[in-house]
Amino acid sequence: MGKSSEAWCIVLFSVFASFSAEPTMHGEILSPNYPQAYPNEMEKTWDIEVPEGFGVRLYFTHLDMELSENCEYDSVQIISGGVEEGRLCGQRTSKNANSPIVEEFQIPYNKLQVIFRSDFSNEERFTGFAAYYAAIDVNECTDFTDVPCSHFCNNFIGGYFCSCPPEYFLHDDMRNCGVNCSGNVFTALIGEISSPNYPNPYPENSRCEYQILLEEGFQVVVTIQREDFDVEPADSQGNCQDSLLFAAKNRQFGPFCGNGFPGPLTIETHSNTLDIVFQTDLTEQKKGWKLRYHGDPIPCPKEITANSVWAPEKAKYVFKDVVKISCVDGFEAVEGNVGSTFFYSTCQSNGQWSNSRLRCQPVDCGIPEPIQNGKVDDPENTLFGSVIHYSCEEPYYYMEHAEHGGEYRCAANGSWVNDELGIELPKCVPVCGVPTEPFRIQQRIFGGFPAKIQSFPWQVFFEFPRAGGALIGEHWVLTAAHVVEGNSDPSMYVGSTSVRMENLANVQKLTTDRVIIHPGWKPGDDLSTRTNFDNDIALVRLKDPVKMGPTVSPICLPGTSSEYEPSEGDLGLISGWGRTERRNIVIQLRGAKLPVTSLEKCRQVKEENPKARADDYVFTSNMICAGEKGVDSCQGDSGGAFALPVPNVRDPKFYVAGLVSWGKKCGTYGIYTKVKNYKDWILQTMQENSVPSQD
Repeated sequence: MGKSSEAWCIVLFSVFASFSAEPTMHGEILSPNYPQAYPNEMEKTWDIEVPEGFGVRLYFTHLDMELSENCEYDSVQIISGGVEEGRLCGQRTSKNANSPIVEEFQIPYNKLQVIFRSDFSNEERFTGFAAYYAAIDVNECTDFTDVPCSHFCNNFIGGYFCSCPPEYFLHDDMRNCGVNCSGNVFTALIGEISSPNYPNPYPENSRCEYQILLEEGFQVVVTIQREDFDVEPADSQGNCQDSLLFAAKNRQFGPFCGNGFPGPLTIETHSNTLDIVFQTDLTEQKKGWKLRYHGDPIPCPKEITANSVWAPEKAKYVFKDVVKISCVDGFEAVEGNVGSTFFYSTCQSNGQWSNSRLRCQPVDCGIPEPIQNGKVDDPENTLFGSVIHYSCEEPYYYMEHAEHGGEYRCAANGSWVNDELGIELPKCVPVCGVPTEPFRIQQRIFGGFPAKIQSFPWQVFFEFPRAGGALIGEHWVLTAAHVVEGNSDPSMYVGSTSVRMENLANVQKLTTDRVIIHPGWKPGDDLSTRTNFDNDIALVRLKDPVKMGPTVSPICLPGTSSEYEPSEGDLGLISGWGRTERRNIVIQLRGAKLPVTSLEKCRQVKEENPKARADDYVFTSNMICAGEKGVDSCQGDSGGAFALPVPNVRDPKFYVAGLVSWGKKCGTYGIYTKVKNYKDWILQTMQENSVPSQD
């Protein structure tokens, strides 16, 4: 029992025996127990490997195994790459007396398996086999169905290498050849590109990449003739085996294949760059393709913008074109805070115009400037063509040059323009000589009748010395020279009937800018002894304009015609706060009417001043005599206006014919400076000193 158990264990070990070794150039394989009989029911495998690049020659010099149909019982099997190369059994003898080889195998691979199998019983005694293997050179270029190289195959002992024709290169797989057709960049504005070898067959298994790179502002335009295109056609599923593809930024054209170009004969890419890819496989090469390209300046749209004119006028505008866009009359292009009647725009490389955000819009004249003592109607808008109307604060102001009207129109230059005055604003000047409440009571001022300031709105009150004056403009007061002699800054008020301090505090106080006494006035004499009052006239220029209203307005200056020459019997108005019969100081304004008379009447008045002689008094043509018994001006009225009606005017309107100057005796006849004689001096003085100082 023990003996048989040991033998059985040996059999089990033999069944699963397998041998492998490092690659060798040659070796020997012998069946188990060779040359003795091999054991029953056994399987043994030899893994044969020779170095890479070699095949295996396996040959048997002895074969003695049980014979069976298809070698089903005992056999030796040769396998290479999972394919059975042969299966042997039975007895073999050499057919060549000079060679012991009874069976031989040539395997073109460097690995194979030899598997020995025996069944459970053999009726006869068989000695098995003896075999040898050796590494042999394999011609990879000819021994295989699949050719390893795309072009030229070169065999050497232990391997092979591939090579390529001229102008080709070997790909990284070291088997396939391609052409050097990539990396070309075309920058000229016009050119021609073709497939390799055109019109001869293009190379197989190649990827040709070309790039057209033009200056920004130009688009690539490709043109192809149908007959210049012959590429392997698509397969049954419509897939191109060889193909030509165009890629331009966000657009792709193709892939294209077949005989005759199937795409548009002109391709506008709308891009300054174009990538061209030509891909081929290993089969069927055709003549290829040829194309032409050129750079077309990228167009910019001709925009129709309202209220503008383009120059030059073109049917088509392209890259780098410059146009001058002029706004039509009354429109402008505004950038920031600056407006212009035109601007330039350039067609850019992206097909857009520069300054495209600028538009011609109506000129905006802005809010019209206000005017003093007037107003302007709020316009619906201030754009070109809008109309505004200025008006003055009536009835105290009127518009100078009223014949031109107060209408202004927003002009193309962005200014408010009047048809006659242009951009000059209208001026509102005070209405002169028109009292709000006409003085209707005839009463002597010397102890006379109380009056309202509305009847004498031109009346100016001089606080010290107590006197009067006549307002003749916004910046001017007319008075007697002896009132302001020695007083360069008189204190003056307008608009009050009462000269109480609490009343004066609520009316306009006038601030003196300059006192201008007539150059013909003889200065220096004491008033109590003065007998020469010739040229008793002065002007006071005011720092600030006087605001006119129902209690304040100027009196008119006399005209130059003879109608403004006072005549005996003409009734004039006088007003003031001078001494009366009963009071030396008067608080409420008084007024009266008195007639013009001859100078002789004044000359004949008896002199009451013991310090002066009647014959010493000077009477000149610069003086007017007015009054009648009991109706006269007196101390405190000096400088006030003697007002006569303006000729040929229906409504009450007055001009300053004289200024209260002097008299021999209050309550009789008084002398008034004749203003008409000084009209030129007044106007010239006012003009030469028209701008009050701002000190």
